[in-house]
Amino acid sequence: MTAHSKITAKGQTTIPVAVRKALKLKAGDRIDYIVRDGRVELVARNRRAVDLAGILGKPPDGRTVTIEEMDEAIGEFVAEDDERIMREWRDGIE
Repeated sequence: MTAHSKITAKGQTTIPVAVRKALKLKAGDRIDYIVRDGRVELVARNRRAVDLAGILGKPPDGRTVTIEEMDEAIGEFVAEDDERIMREWRDGIE
């Protein structure tokens, strides 16, 4: 698909109807612009986290993780990261 729009003096543009329909964009949705090698990719940010449930399918080893296990893993990571930050901060002072 190719679509065109014009940029105003204020740097604004209207996303063409065909693009809005293709990306299922509506008023209030957020979009990201990713610039690579002189090209721009427009990414719709109109999906909620709950919409992504099950998107990856079942784990290959069949093991599931409980909320408690996730919380514990996150807590361990945060503690380790905090220790790293404090160590780097102390090393920078000395």
